[in-house]
Amino acid sequence: MAIKLPVFKHYDQQQILALPPSLEELIPAAHPVRVVNEVINKLNIEPLLKAYNIRGSSSYHPQMLLKVLVYGYVTNTYSSRKLAAACKESIYLMWLSSMSYPDHNTINRFRGVRLKNALRSVFEDVVKLLADEGLLSIEEVNTDGTKIEANANKYTFVWKKAIATNKGKMAKQLEEIWQYAQQVATEEDKMPEPPDFTTIDSSKVNATVELLNEKLAGKQDVGKKTKAKLKYATKHYPVNIIKYEQQEAILKERNSYSKTDQDATFMRMKEDHMKNGQLKPGYNVQISTSNQFIVNYTIHSNPTDTNTLRTHLAQHEASFGKAPQVLIADAGYGSEENYMLLEQREVTAFVKYGMFDKEQNETHNNKHPFAANKLFYNQEKDCYICPMGQPMDYIGTSTRETSTGFEQTLKRYQAKNCANCPLNGACHKSKGNRIIEINENLNRLKQKAHTLLTSEEGIERRKKRCFDVEPTFGNIKQNHGFKRFMLRGLEKVEIEWGLIAIAQNLRKKAA
Repeated sequence: MAIKLPVFKHYDQQQILALPPSLEELIPAAHPVRVVNEVINKLNIEPLLKAYNIRGSSSYHPQMLLKVLVYGYVTNTYSSRKLAAACKESIYLMWLSSMSYPDHNTINRFRGVRLKNALRSVFEDVVKLLADEGLLSIEEVNTDGTKIEANANKYTFVWKKAIATNKGKMAKQLEEIWQYAQQVATEEDKMPEPPDFTTIDSSKVNATVELLNEKLAGKQDVGKKTKAKLKYATKHYPVNIIKYEQQEAILKERNSYSKTDQDATFMRMKEDHMKNGQLKPGYNVQISTSNQFIVNYTIHSNPTDTNTLRTHLAQHEASFGKAPQVLIADAGYGSEENYMLLEQREVTAFVKYGMFDKEQNETHNNKHPFAANKLFYNQEKDCYICPMGQPMDYIGTSTRETSTGFEQTLKRYQAKNCANCPLNGACHKSKGNRIIEINENLNRLKQKAHTLLTSEEGIERRKKRCFDVEPTFGNIKQNHGFKRFMLRGLEKVEIEWGLIAIAQNLRKKAA
């Protein structure tokens, strides 16, 4: 009886094909690589060509390298070494590169140097192409930010507060030595009046150390401790003060930076695995989205979203010629300065202010019945009525400057006879008569925002924002594993995020 054997399909690695297949035939019609190829073929690459010299040996075509980089970011391949290897292993990258094999140095140099002045225009062209296809709106955007870790050592940091402390110790030590020198100085060698050590700089430190050495040199009655202090100051203070000034020049308005990436600031990250609020060097990435397509992006060393909107809006205007007609954002952007900015640009702003969500809660509203915003205002007499029915008269105006230099104007009103009031202690906690400060312009802007946010359109737009801009960040960080920049420095980080943004848009188009 014959034994039946299983039947297998023909398998012969040495089989020669009469008509070998082309790479074109191996790429599925609906594959994302075709979307990358199609879109980049439509782009104006003239800005890219300017990054190349006319003389010298031939270079890989920038259009090919751009396709390779973008497709790499589409498929979560962010390393130049892995991309170089994939050009020899992946049929998709072989097809895109037309069987070219750029090495990792070529890819990295193209990304970090050649794209520096051209990537923004490439991104803008992609956005405009998608807008022409009706996939997104440039006029109506949702804005939000997230913190992404920098490629920097989290243990090599510089803090502004530490510099101020060290400079304070330096000033105190110099002042003590100066006072000692005044005590032991003779009539012929009398010390001048001490300099103002409230603020110190390199010229003041050098002049002080030089004068102290001159006055105390050769004196036999100078104490050993003072000699040791002066010797230490002479050796270290001129060098240290120069170092502190250089660090302050790098810091500018920031509170910290990393020594391995001086543009990165220490921030609190959402990815806090130790649950201890550890600060890490990172960047504040701001994006505006429409239908989960990224319309605009900016990178900031400032961790506060509130202070990023002006730059972000200016970038939108530079990219597309005008500000968006409608902008939706959360309470992180709801400041007087931002409301004024949006009003001046004639942008319809569905932007929450800090207490908006709590104001929708009746329980919260009942917790503070004597708050300033609950008091009745008599417009004719320009006074507020306190909880006991007594007028609080206008006593003047004060101004306050924010960290960004924006000037706020506040009107002050004061109550009378608070000491004998039965509500004293419940109405307010201050010892004298109660004083309230009213920012009329901010109240007007908040009322305008409240009206927009609580309208039917506002409620609908607020709901849409939650599943538009936030999932875009979630998709990039969680689904595609981009939680840390690979390049260092603000310029290169902007290039890297630009590639991420293009990749996000092309993935969305291909979906």
